[in-house]
Amino acid sequence: MNPYSYTAGEPHFNLQLKKTTSRWLHYAVDFLTAYPTRYEKNNIVRGEYFQPRKASHAPLAILLHGMGDRSVILCRLLARSLVKKGIACFILYLVFHSSRMPEVIRNRLPALTHDEWFESYQVSVIDVRQVLDWASGRAEINKEQIALFGLSFGGFISAITMGIDKRIKAGVFAISGGNFGKIGWLSKTFGARMGRSYTEAEYRQAQKRYAQYREQVAEKGFENVTPAQKGFQTDPLTFAPYLRQRPILMINALWDEVIPRETAIDFWEACGKPAITWFPATHATIWLWYPFISRKIGRFLKSTLEI
Repeated sequence: MNPYSYTAGEPHFNLQLKKTTSRWLHYAVDFLTAYPTRYEKNNIVRGEYFQPRKASHAPLAILLHGMGDRSVILCRLLARSLVKKGIACFILYLVFHSSRMPEVIRNRLPALTHDEWFESYQVSVIDVRQVLDWASGRAEINKEQIALFGLSFGGFISAITMGIDKRIKAGVFAISGGNFGKIGWLSKTFGARMGRSYTEAEYRQAQKRYAQYREQVAEKGFENVTPAQKGFQTDPLTFAPYLRQRPILMINALWDEVIPRETAIDFWEACGKPAITWFPATHATIWLWYPFISRKIGRFLKSTLEI
């Protein structure tokens, strides 16, 4: 069973023009999620759409931020850079953005239950797929030329979505990785913030179960294997076999205290060793390198999309 399946209907996206320039139009966007939860605030999806003024049949980049709101600023900077190159950009506000996050979740984040984390991935991936549905009906967008950019948590969502949805041609995953069990075990901050503790024996056993699950997925397909733990279905590493031989750029920090280097390398190897760039930075300070990162992403998308 695929937890990211949904009933695709006619997309009803509300666009409100916020700004115009000589080169692009900037819209605020909202729509109803196809995977509603008990939290009404979470069910209205919000975002921003940057449309090139003169380009027709333009490629589209869907940009996904990390936890909270601050990384949306980086997505907005990148969108303004890419739209000048003729790439339409859609910034999707994920479930942990303040415009969508209910207070009961905000007060406990990141110490959520396993079911709450699982649901957050389901909603996020399905929201991205709804943007793909919407884009396929837009005359100014080339639906065959769509890329995903994901930052941290957004990188996890990007990898999963690209793994299950072939409408995505290319992916850029920034300060992201795979194998959540190993991330929680090795990370200097992640495990403590999640409030979890394991013995080494428990960790080794969980890693063995996950490796067995991944072998079954590679052999039988993701939808045909029942995991020992539901969380295996939210791990980007699970979907790496579906990302091989597809255009991918990874951007990582050498001293990332949240996503340890070893877990980024595991994901990179499982994806078939795509292009990867390491910056001398931590999880937060990598954006001091933004000018270099922006140019690298621009060159990558130009080489993989029809611009």
